[in-house]
Amino acid sequence: MVQLKGSSQPGLEHLVYKLRKSLYRLKQSLRQWYKKFNSYMIKIGYKICEYNYCVYVKSLNDDSFIFSVTYMDDILIVVKSVSDVNKLTTLLSREFNMKDLDDAKKILGMKIYRGRTTRRLWLS
Repeated sequence: MVQLKGSSQPGLEHLVYKLRKSLYRLKQSLRQWYKKFNSYMIKIGYKICEYNYCVYVKSLNDDSFIFSVTYMDDILIVVKSVSDVNKLTTLLSREFNMKDLDDAKKILGMKIYRGRTTRRLWLS
């Protein structure tokens, strides 16, 4: 490794910098984000789905479930009640910088259709 141009000091050219925090767009930054996200989700009571490590599940008091699906640094929350979505987003926003993009219309190239009256979802 070499120091960046303009950042070296006379007599200290042999030293390099150690990153204490991952930087956006570095190869390991997404991995570091996932490790932090994973430990936080487990801390707040979620379990990792054994079939897909990007899916977190938590059983709720009304015998329903809340699912959190991550793809890169995007999160899709699936649950029966909007208030449960708000609780989770409040918890996550305390730990991470977030913005709510409202209802998902597409994920992984699939369109999401909602039947609000029938309370059903379809993917295409």
